[in-house]
Amino acid sequence: MTKPEAVGLSSERLQRIETFIQSRYIDTGKLPCALTQVWRRGQLAYSAVQGFADRERGTALKADSLFRIYSMTKPVTSVAFMMLVEEGLVSLDDPVHRFIPGWRDLGVFNGGVLGSFLTKRVNEPMRMIDLLRHTAGLTYGFQQQTNVDAAYRKLKLDGIDSEGGLQEFVDRLGTVPLEFSPGQSWNYSVATDVLGYLVEKISGQPFDAFLKARIFDPLKMVDTGFFVPESQKARFTACYALTPTGKVMLQDDPETSRFLSDPAVKSGGGGLVSTADDYMRFCRMLLNGGELDGARLLSPKTIRLMTMNHLPGGKELTELSKSLFSEAVFEGLGFGLGFAMTVDQARTKNIGSHGEFFWGGMASTAFWIDPVEDLAVVFMTQLMPSSAYPIRRELRTLVYSAFTDSAA
Repeated sequence: MTKPEAVGLSSERLQRIETFIQSRYIDTGKLPCALTQVWRRGQLAYSAVQGFADRERGTALKADSLFRIYSMTKPVTSVAFMMLVEEGLVSLDDPVHRFIPGWRDLGVFNGGVLGSFLTKRVNEPMRMIDLLRHTAGLTYGFQQQTNVDAAYRKLKLDGIDSEGGLQEFVDRLGTVPLEFSPGQSWNYSVATDVLGYLVEKISGQPFDAFLKARIFDPLKMVDTGFFVPESQKARFTACYALTPTGKVMLQDDPETSRFLSDPAVKSGGGGLVSTADDYMRFCRMLLNGGELDGARLLSPKTIRLMTMNHLPGGKELTELSKSLFSEAVFEGLGFGLGFAMTVDQARTKNIGSHGEFFWGGMASTAFWIDPVEDLAVVFMTQLMPSSAYPIRRELRTLVYSAFTDSAA
């Protein structure tokens, strides 16, 4: 780890991160643990490991602890899909039914319930770009807003708990109508799980095998996968949940977790387990224009395309979103091909840079990448829901407050 001052950061001010998280979140029991890494100008400038990997057993968090990263899986799957785009095997404007013929006549909800849905025709066909930017008309069952997401819950269509493999998942998904015509709105959804299926179908490789051979092995992400091997079980963290009464309770015991066995459905939307070090290597590849330590995954031009705002009409998330997601309080954000990004810095009412891109996971994990400042930050913890506390926003403020010089 380098001296922070060598990369334009203040050691004293970076220490505020650890002090703040310890006093505000760890000592009060709000979070079980926190692992924070700050990378700037080619160097790891800050790393702090705090709290317990397992509070019930008194196991301290370690630098190599394994975390459920949930929706931080989505950028990985999006990168995998864009590798196939670069190879000319699929295009962003291809209709999804080119590879999923059964979805050709998928209609939009117009009344009814599961088993007796009424539908109307889509205005435009669902395209690959709609899956990447969450404008496909798909949803998540946890939204609990419509008869469509109720059907998702009944059919176990959240990706992570789905059964029977990716083919059965996609077939079952095709029996439920869309929430809206593709391109009309933004709705956080299982779209990235569908991308995982498409990576498998288009490449001719099992999805997990593709990720290992094409992303994890080249980037030396040695601890990232869809389940925790028996030999690594001692490194696996417990996951907790904030109850409506304000208590933090054990949600997933690392001794009995479903993540200890190979899942039937490899969820490209939320299925991966990883470490802070591994995910920082993924972030460094993105920050470096698609390459890390001689392994090139994507062209810099592709990374640039992925991190542009692709929402129809150049709108912001708050204008187009129909769904619940933990960044909903942020104005000034767009959405690209697998990431949200800042499109109007002033409207976010937070410190940062125009063009920074980011996302997080259901258990409050988060990352962001700021190309302007040559910065990447990874934050790991294990608490549901991710909207429980404003830790992501607070961490941004603390990191940027430690800058002693700036590129913009």
